[in-house]
Amino acid sequence: MSNTPATTAHRTILYILTFIMGGCGIAYEYTFSKLSSDLLGNSAMQWAIIIGLMMLCMGIGSDIQKRIRDEGLFAKFIYFESVLGVLGGFGPLLLLYAFGAFRNHYTVVQYGLTIIVGLLIGLEIPVLTRINEKYTPELKANLGGILRMDYIGAFAGALGWVFVLPVFFSLTQMGFVLGLCNNLAAAIAFVYFRKVVRASASVIAILAVSIAGLGIGLLKAPAWSAHAEQQLYLDKIVYSATTKFQHIVLTQSRAGEIYCFLNGNLQFSSFDEHRYHELLVHPAMHCAPRIEHVLVLGGGDGLAVREILKYPGVQRVTLVDIDPEMTRLARENEYFLKLNQGSLTDSRVTTFQAAGISAGETRPVETRDRVRAMEPAREATAQVSIVNIDAAKFVEHISGRYDVIIIDFPDPNSRELTKLYSKMFYHNLTDKLTKGGILIQQASSPVIANKAFLCVGATMRAAGLVVVPIRGFVPTFGEWGWWIGGRGEAWDETLLSNRLRHIDTLRVSTRYLTSNLIDASLVFGKNALADSAIEVNTIMNDVIYTYYRKALTRGY
Repeated sequence: MSNTPATTAHRTILYILTFIMGGCGIAYEYTFSKLSSDLLGNSAMQWAIIIGLMMLCMGIGSDIQKRIRDEGLFAKFIYFESVLGVLGGFGPLLLLYAFGAFRNHYTVVQYGLTIIVGLLIGLEIPVLTRINEKYTPELKANLGGILRMDYIGAFAGALGWVFVLPVFFSLTQMGFVLGLCNNLAAAIAFVYFRKVVRASASVIAILAVSIAGLGIGLLKAPAWSAHAEQQLYLDKIVYSATTKFQHIVLTQSRAGEIYCFLNGNLQFSSFDEHRYHELLVHPAMHCAPRIEHVLVLGGGDGLAVREILKYPGVQRVTLVDIDPEMTRLARENEYFLKLNQGSLTDSRVTTFQAAGISAGETRPVETRDRVRAMEPAREATAQVSIVNIDAAKFVEHISGRYDVIIIDFPDPNSRELTKLYSKMFYHNLTDKLTKGGILIQQASSPVIANKAFLCVGATMRAAGLVVVPIRGFVPTFGEWGWWIGGRGEAWDETLLSNRLRHIDTLRVSTRYLTSNLIDASLVFGKNALADSAIEVNTIMNDVIYTYYRKALTRGY
């Protein structure tokens, strides 16, 4: 066929359709993967499985299309796109409802939806290639043009999903936006090629119904998703947000207690968070010979900083948390402000400038009159710097040393977090401690996740730290554990244990912790610390994740 203007225009329209479909296809993969990782945790595994399964089904769909007859192929393409748009649009909301209502069968819904969407995406490119054969009969030119626009569209879709869509839409709204884009492609195909589209009435009907449904879904998505998400929690949701790094939910019980969840995992309860944070902070602050400079890794809620600022001798606190939204909430959200007593809101503030670190954002702490009115029980003398960056990058590149380092990371429940429990990470931390400095690491439950708990201690020792374990009871979580230690040239286990046992009185006020409880925290049951077979966690061998996951499923 000659390369007439009409032929060139038809070919261009088909390339535009391919570009749109390529962008939507990759964005569907990302959306389903992100939602699954938010609900189930372990994002690396969820992303790998969802994307891998969808690509497998795309291959199967590409093969299935050979059984579709050429007759009415354009109409069939529009049907496929409309159905794909509806399934992809309502899919995230369906997954959210399924997780709340049918928790035990959620994976069936998740993988079933992934398979169907993957099959439909797999049909798109071969069908368009067959349609384009009329306008580009040469095979290599036909395949080259279609695949080129598909890959370019996929790259544009990836960029849009990362940098554009999250700015304006929630995860469930993004599904509807993508579905509308698929229907836009179908509508363009129908309008431009309407002379060759058969069964026009049915095509118009399915397009109208799907576009109307997706439009209503986009408008109703906030209310629907709030209702669906509420089914996941026993108590009323008072705050919910999905950030670049995690999904944050606050719930409030009828008794007024606040619960904070990150990616569905409970982080703290206002009922007993003081027990956890007092054990996290005060043993280390009483053991350290100096406490002028304190580093907090994690703990963006400001609760650990609240305890640190009770000490008049603290001059500078540097808080490193990867998520700017979490530290913003700690400074502005009424529930956080009541709990952390305005610990991240103070008039004496410096902005931490980390030489050599270009990623992340440093946010200054601002003075707020409503927080001053709370009159927190602390000395307002310390300077607090908030650095929003990955803790591993911070520790690797930042200069300077700290008298106390407090590590308040989430449990190693995903492979991305295991680097923060690795030998390399602890080795880098050792260099950030002053000679007599003290470090403390939250280490999950020494009962429920015993091997993961012991792995933390074994890894810290392998990195050159001298550490001893402590334990305490936090009703919301049960028996909990920490590892506390310092550099080998200043400490040994006996000296450190004796220092903890001889804390006669606490220098600051506490709600729960006493010197006797610190003494008792060193006592473990018979065989609780037997770790001869425990491996060291490294970047290349993240055994702590295996220990932790097995503990949750098998109870050891």
